This record gives sequence, C-alpha cells and structure tokens, in this order.
Amino acid sequence: MMLFPTSPEAATRFLKFVNASPTPFHAVHNAALRLEKAGFQKIREKDEWEKALRPGGKYYFTRNQAALVAFTIPQEWKQGAGLSVVATHVDSPNLKIRPISKRTKSAYLQVGVETYGGGIWHSWLDRDLSIAGRVVIADKGGNFTSKLIKIDRPILRIPTLAIHLDRGVNDNFKFNQETEFIPILGLIESRLNSPPSESDDGKDDKPPSGGPNVASSIQENHHSALLSLLAGELSVASEEIHDFELSLYDTQPATLGGINNEFIFSPRMDNLVSSFCAVEALADSVSATGFPPLEGNVNCIALFNHEEIGSVSSSGAESNLIPSLLNRLSPTPSSFAQSISRIVIKTNAKQRYASDAITSFIIKQLVERKGGKVQEFEVRNDMPCGSTVGPMLSKIGIRTVDVGNAMLSMHSIRETAGSHDVQSAIDLFSAFFEGFSQLDSSLTVD
Repeated sequence: MMLFPTSPEAATRFLKFVNASPTPFHAVHNAALRLEKAGFQKIREKDEWEKALRPGGKYYFTRNQAALVAFTIPQEWKQGAGLSVVATHVDSPNLKIRPISKRTKSAYLQVGVETYGGGIWHSWLDRDLSIAGRVVIADKGGNFTSKLIKIDRPILRIPTLAIHLDRGVNDNFKFNQETEFIPILGLIESRLNSPPSESDDGKDDKPPSGGPNVASSIQENHHSALLSLLAGELSVASEEIHDFELSLYDTQPATLGGINNEFIFSPRMDNLVSSFCAVEALADSVSATGFPPLEGNVNCIALFNHEEIGSVSSSGAESNLIPSLLNRLSPTPSSFAQSISRIVIKTNAKQRYASDAITSFIIKQLVERKGGKVQEFEVRNDMPCGSTVGPMLSKIGIRTVDVGNAMLSMHSIRETAGSHDVQSAIDLFSAFFEGFSQLDSSLTVD
C-alpha cells in the first residue's frame, strides 16, 4: 500500500528530498545526485572550462559544499548567448552549534548554540532535535576531508518550564535566547544521585577558556560525549575530528496532511521547495523532446547559501557565482554585455521583490502556456518586507522577477504549503526553460 495513495507525486518526491536535506550541505549533495542521474557532468571552478565545455553539454559545479550552479548549453551555442536562470537558496533559519559548545547546568550536559536567520524560535522548544552538517576529519595519511553527517535519532531537546513554575507563560511568552535556549544533550553520570554542590546553583557553567592544547584541536571545546557520537557515526576516532559546522534539525519527518493530503507539513520549505523544483525542472528538461535545442539561452539554476543572513558570502547571491559563470561563458566585454541584456533570473525567495511590469508579464505568459494561474501578493503599507536574492542579482543589470509558492508559518520549525503547488512550480520553471528565449524575441522594450 502506498504511503500517500491520493497525494501528488511531485509532493511525495519533495518529502524525500527535504527529509534527506537537513542542512545546505545535504541539499547541495542531493541536488548533485539528482543532476548526475540526469546525465550532468561535474566540473570544478579551478578547471580549464575551455577544454571541458561543449555545445549541447550539461554541467554543474559546487562551491564550498554549500552552493550549486547547473546549466545546459544549446547545440549552436556561441559566446554572448543569454542565460535563463532560476535562482533559489538552500539555507533556512536554524540553531548552529557554537565553536565552543561545552555547557553544563545542574546534572545536565548542554550544548551551546547560536541562532541563524530570523527564526520563530519558540517553535523549537520541546521538539525532538538532532544534529547534521559537515565534519573535517583526518585520515592516517595526514590528509583532511569534509564529510557530511546526519544523526538519525533525537539527541537534543530544549525543554520549557513546567506550567506551575511559570503561571504567566501563556500571557506573554518570551525567553532569553542566550541563557534559556541551550539544548540538553544528556546527564552528567558522575553527578547522578550526588548531593548538591556549589556548582548546582542554577547558573550556567562558563564555557572553557582554552588551554595548552594544539591550536587545531577542538577536543576541549565540546563535550567528549558529543565528539564520541560524531566519531562513531563517521567510524573515526574522536581525535581525528578537527572541526565541524553542525546545525540542529527536527527529527519529525516532513509529511502530507489535511483531509485530502492537500498540505505539506515540513521544515525548511523556505526555500528547499523552490530549490527542489528548480533541480527537477532542469533535470527533466534534458530528457524532453528537442534537447538540447539548436539555439537560445543557456538554461541555468543557482542554489545559493546564506540568504537568511544577507547573502554576503562566497556562496551567497552577492558572491561572484553568477558573474563568474557569465565571464567564463562570455569572456570578452562585448559578449559579456550581450549576455547580460538577454538574461532573466526567476528568483524564488519570498519578499522584497525585484519584479517589474516587463518581467511579470513574461512570467504570466509562461504560466499560461502550461495552463496555470498566477496568485498576486502585495505587502501592506504598514508592514516591512524581508529580503531575497533577487535585488542582489539585479545589481549587475539582470532582468529579475520574484516568484514563490504560498506558505504558512514561514520560518517556523514546521512550515505549511500546498501539496499541489510543487508540481505547479516545476511546470513554471520548465516553461521558463522551454519558452523564454522565443517569447523574449517577440518582446520590444528598448
């Protein structure tokens, strides 16, 4: 029996993707696997692309395990051709383990965390949390590598105070994110059934200030129990772990809900749902009739990191990822300028829109070709907007439009969206890859 017998097929595929992608590193890895299955070839930024790229080819590259760019080249491609880019982001608000995370309180082992992005932080309380990310480990030959890790069971929890100890909790719930937002990892066995000591006064023990250990060692910065857990998962010794970037995630899987499975209840839908749809549309495009096309734009997807904190990083939208791609495909000033004039980027983060009448018109035309409809959204005059990757990319002269699937509880640990919207987004991106060049040639603006 199928798990969701009446559910949209694209939505069930998204569930597998989001459940396997608790961090941007995992999302990029899983996107790369999907693209490779569709025949995309991995290239590296340090390679000589002039020797690798061929008309009619399909390629992808990653940066710092946290961003991905993939593209297909028309058969009669020439320098100066435009790019049709779907740009999304793979990061979401979360709790990150601090570089010095060792904490204790009473008889509890605790893990120091820091907030990332603008999360609805109270939604993280009383959840079954675990750890995922990447770990830098050493091998016996003295080489180092970054390995992905995902602990598939609950190991952390941020408990709330019992109601009889905080009678006003439902009146105006607030908490201190520094002192009252520290996950519990386990119990300090040596202090079980022991009489209270001076250190059991309710105050947090200070994190270690460091010592005479080797500069590259992190052994004193974290509980040995945490390091042992990571080491066991990676089948290495604790001493072989030299650094990590780890985030907390909710172990409750994403699922379909609603009386007719019309909803998705899931973490990280902002913006993994658009990232998933972009990957699917580009992967599907290469198996469609008429691929690769004789001419037209280079079709491209860009999965950025760090949108939730401003996109200012080597893997964010304000990096040189897209300009670098443009330069390598069109290396002369003239061909670069020609490419810029022929680009549209469809940006799928949610607010502070970069759209204008021309780009909005183009999108509506493409939607109509797939038999779809557009839902308009306006921000209130008395309400501020968020930010997206759109305005950042439009700075270099790229025509840009912001689109995205409707969502409830955005930035909560559990968000809600429509299950049928997943296929609609894939259809929109597919129409964009299939028909933008032709539509653009029939539109006169300047």
